[in-house]
Amino acid sequence: MNTSLGGHEPQDPHSPGVPAPGEASVVEPARSSSSALRRPAPALGPLLERLRDGLAGVDIELNTPAAAQTRAAAKGMAEQLDDYILPRFASLDAPLLAVVGGSTGAGKSTLVNSIVGRPVTRAGAIRPTTRQPILLHNPEDEEWFATSRILPSLARVRGRIVEPGEAPVPATKAGEEPDPAAIGSITLLAEPSIPRGIALLDAPDVDSLSDENRRLAGQLLSAADLWVFVTTANRYADAVPWALLKDAAARDITLAVVLDRVPPAVIGEIEPDLRSLLSREGLADAKLFVVPESELDELRMLPAGATDELSDWLATLASDAQSRADVARRTLDGVLAQLADRMDGLAEGIAEQEGAHARLASLARENYEIAAEDVLRSTQDGNLLRGEVLARWQDFIGTGDFFRGVESGVGRIRDRIGALITGKPVPAVEVETEIESGLHSVIVNAAAHAAERTDTMFRQEPAGRPLVEGRDLSNCSPGFEERAAEEIRLWQDDLLGLIRTEGQGKRRMARISSLGVNAVGVALMLVVFGSTGGLTGAEVGIAGTTAVLSQRLLESIFGEDAVRRLAKKAREDLGVRMASLMGEEEARFTGLLPAAATDAAFSSADARSAARDLRAVATESREAARAQN
Repeated sequence: MNTSLGGHEPQDPHSPGVPAPGEASVVEPARSSSSALRRPAPALGPLLERLRDGLAGVDIELNTPAAAQTRAAAKGMAEQLDDYILPRFASLDAPLLAVVGGSTGAGKSTLVNSIVGRPVTRAGAIRPTTRQPILLHNPEDEEWFATSRILPSLARVRGRIVEPGEAPVPATKAGEEPDPAAIGSITLLAEPSIPRGIALLDAPDVDSLSDENRRLAGQLLSAADLWVFVTTANRYADAVPWALLKDAAARDITLAVVLDRVPPAVIGEIEPDLRSLLSREGLADAKLFVVPESELDELRMLPAGATDELSDWLATLASDAQSRADVARRTLDGVLAQLADRMDGLAEGIAEQEGAHARLASLARENYEIAAEDVLRSTQDGNLLRGEVLARWQDFIGTGDFFRGVESGVGRIRDRIGALITGKPVPAVEVETEIESGLHSVIVNAAAHAAERTDTMFRQEPAGRPLVEGRDLSNCSPGFEERAAEEIRLWQDDLLGLIRTEGQGKRRMARISSLGVNAVGVALMLVVFGSTGGLTGAEVGIAGTTAVLSQRLLESIFGEDAVRRLAKKAREDLGVRMASLMGEEEARFTGLLPAAATDAAFSSADARSAARDLRAVATESREAARAQN
């Protein structure tokens, strides 16, 4: 029985080969350091760190068609950066990790046991066979794998190997039985027969019935420097293995395919067929090892020598620093190129989120902008100038005595207003109240219609429906009517402030005082609301005449240009207040949208930029490798 991988003696811990973590590489004398351990481009480190930080900020919350796929892609890329890319970039000379993967029943664990030379991992009829991944390493390489340097999300569990002198244990019983709760862990086995410079990881079945097992198998294969992919004569053409082998081709990973359990009589037929399939998928340079079908011994071990060819190949890689560096660099370059392609796909998914976010935000914004515009339109079409009170206001300000009094500066206008209709409120107060009430009604109705439209539109959008489910947003928010009334009062106060500012000077102040600042304010509101586009019949005459007379009143106090400025400023102020008021209502909908989509740490543009940078680095590195070879 062999005592080490491929029959090779264990390496002296102090011999040239693999440095301890944190130490410089010990390069064979025959090679220069530049060729033996070609370092990654210096610019790659900051790029990878930015990329990892960016992926942590990807937040896929909206219900878009590709949301689940995009979420999984971002998570998978972040895991691969943590599990493989960042640690391999930092330690190109670290031991290689060879992941042994394959389909259920392919004989992965039996193969690992035979490579090592004794039963150190489970293999048997229980499915899934390898619930906890088992990583076998040389004792001198323990520090490379015992920490969270690679696969940091998986806890480390120290395994037990049968001690010398103990009764041999069949492979189906070696180690502890897998704990389903420990799926997120790796069992570490220090095995002297594994040479320094390489470790074997027995992974779960890639086609396991367990979702967690399949996910974990994929995660481990993504963290590999090289794959030892095990299939059988009966299953080598199955779809699941070939999906993974195509991924290996995309990554340009160093690959060994083990065709296991092949009846000797059909080796000459099956081996060339598998080679042809590998070549067709871009894997012509993959190593192919054939293990003939044979009886297992009482320890469920393959006959001696059955895996010598594979063991020798692995041992040769482990013993040569240049070979290890070439494998690690090739795989890293391939992963970076593949990551660039995956980043392009992620950019599309993020762009879909951004588009859905923008579409929903636009729906809310447009509906409430329309609401604000409707309010302003209602103030310009004469609809607010209805009713008998306006006719009475026109009768009052339309008298010749009124204008002679204003123009001479001696009329006692307030007395005439109070005496005009005995026992009734002053016309200025009535008109002011009428306008305030009408404007309030217009504002509330416009906001209610906007809420109803926006709620309906959100419910019609796949990305918007989950946001409003269980919420009643089809009407104005509580307290909106009070806020609208307050905005009207504040706007009216601003109008009076404008009048006082424009009325500086003794003559103007005298005229304003003789009439009353509130009456002048009413006149200004009537000028602002004086268009008659929405009125018909006698109302047109009343409203139009009222506005004209009000404008004449103001012009007699301020002058024509000043009145034009006052009216323009009053309209603009009302527009600003309506935009703000409707914006608060709009926020009930836009506030439901995820903030990450608007202020993302990693946008679709960022993802596309990262893809270009990764592709450039990978291409440059591959060209450098070809030049050296």
